[in-house]
Amino acid sequence: MEVETPNIFLTLLAFLILIGTLVVVHELGHYLVGRWFGVKAEKFSIGFGPQIYGRTDKRGTLWRVGALPLGGYVQFAGDMNPSSQADESWKSLPEAERNQTFQSKTLWQRALIVFAGPAVNFLLAILIAMAFLLAFGKSVTPPVVDILQPNGPAAIAGIEKGDRILSFNGREIETFDEMANEIVMIPGQRAVLEIERDGQKLKKETDVAVVEEVDRFGNEYRVGRIGIGATEVEVREVGLLEAPWAAVVQTGNILRQQMIGLGQILSGRRPLSELGGPLKIAKVSGEAMSMGILTFISLAALISINLGFINLLPIPMLDGGHLLLYAIEAVRRRPATPQVQEWAFRAGFAMLVGFMIMVTFNDLASFGLFGGG
Repeated sequence: MEVETPNIFLTLLAFLILIGTLVVVHELGHYLVGRWFGVKAEKFSIGFGPQIYGRTDKRGTLWRVGALPLGGYVQFAGDMNPSSQADESWKSLPEAERNQTFQSKTLWQRALIVFAGPAVNFLLAILIAMAFLLAFGKSVTPPVVDILQPNGPAAIAGIEKGDRILSFNGREIETFDEMANEIVMIPGQRAVLEIERDGQKLKKETDVAVVEEVDRFGNEYRVGRIGIGATEVEVREVGLLEAPWAAVVQTGNILRQQMIGLGQILSGRRPLSELGGPLKIAKVSGEAMSMGILTFISLAALISINLGFINLLPIPMLDGGHLLLYAIEAVRRRPATPQVQEWAFRAGFAMLVGFMIMVTFNDLASFGLFGGG
């Protein structure tokens, strides 16, 4: 099989567009809700490291681009660093300036400012899903078995042609696509299917086969299969009133799959090597761009959901870590001590550095640098 590889310029351009757009969207969420509550933003940075471009607006916010395009941050008045650690000197500021600091706001206001970043990432994915649903419709292929692989897992379990799948591992199934999305996520595991046959409801247990798939670019994927299919694909138009909720459901399903995938990695059911980092994202970005703008936009929606999800994990330095501290503050009715916050941020920083080292190693290994790609 001949592997198609996008050129380095296309890959770099696609990566910068993808990450730049998603970071801007994420940080705009923080910035706009902060402005709504009267918090002054001192810096709005796309990327880290040395500044390669900067401009200060009339509100005193420095809009900058850093040399390392792997994220960004909004630094509000009263923060000592981009991780929003408080600078206690905010308390001695004149009242007008003090009221513009992040720390002067109520607990629920600070929580909303922090939550706004991931929320806008999810909103972007929902808007993209809406556009695709309105343009191309929604697959409503019934979950009826038309194709049955001889001696496949489903056939061995007693599934027959004409069976309608009612539920998969307790989750109600309405379309064939829903069932397929459930199956691909659990390679090597057991599954319980509730089926309808001749008016009777039956339960069947099956093993989910592990299938190694390779795409046109040589990327390998480990997915689940049980050996069934549908011959007739039905697509229904989606109206303007239906599209928002359908997009929310679609985004929620993708988020659920990402949570399942992370759970499988943490529990050892999937290898750590499946975690990818910036280099892998860059590679996939270039591949998606080479396949057309619609594929690239679909990838952007997927990465946007992933970015929102990752940022909500309860790890200090991430948005979820801040929200965890605010939850503790709400229970204790007072903030955690400065020492506790300092150690939490140090631990979070160490975790993030360790994670970045691991995923970068995975990326390099997948490219064959260590002889295993």
